[in-house]
Amino acid sequence: MSISDWKAMRNGVAGVALGDPSQRRRVLDAEIKAYQELKSSIHRKLIDRMDLSTVSQISPDQLSGIIKTVVEALITEVGIPMTRVERERLILEIQHETLGLGPLEPLLQDPEISDIMVNGSGQIYIEKHGKLQKTNVTFKDDEHLMTIIERIVSKVGRRVDESSPLVDARLPDGSRVNVIIPPLALDGPALSIRRFGV
Repeated sequence: MSISDWKAMRNGVAGVALGDPSQRRRVLDAEIKAYQELKSSIHRKLIDRMDLSTVSQISPDQLSGIIKTVVEALITEVGIPMTRVERERLILEIQHETLGLGPLEPLLQDPEISDIMVNGSGQIYIEKHGKLQKTNVTFKDDEHLMTIIERIVSKVGRRVDESSPLVDARLPDGSRVNVIIPPLALDGPALSIRRFGV
């Protein structure tokens, strides 16, 4: 993504702020897509730059600091104009992508959320205080969601693929995870995490 693309997105959102709701929705969707592409691009460059063979020898706090430093340098190199808040958000999301479960990480850190339900890359619901609500959290696409699903199931010594499209397992923290992917899932990969004692 170029600097002009990023500026065009900003100007587009500002220009339709008071206009037609459907046009505003299209522009916001385009901005979200552009942001996801930017995040993916910087994440790929981060992986290319890091020596993954040494990661297991570094504490999570040290690794988080290294990621922050490298991502800040990459943002500067790419030359995308960002506010301090946008920069910090991007760094945090890339840390979650690298060290945790990507977009699900903030939801998992909220002790009031008892259930997380992912119906494809664009629909994530939570249960909080007994009420089901849709979040504005999304994955870039189904491939991104599958990467996180594979990361979850591999931690419990399981695998998920076309020959084994259904997984029901207990995570180390006691949470219950259920995964279903195509061909059994018709609308893309689905994931639920049921948390106990929250």
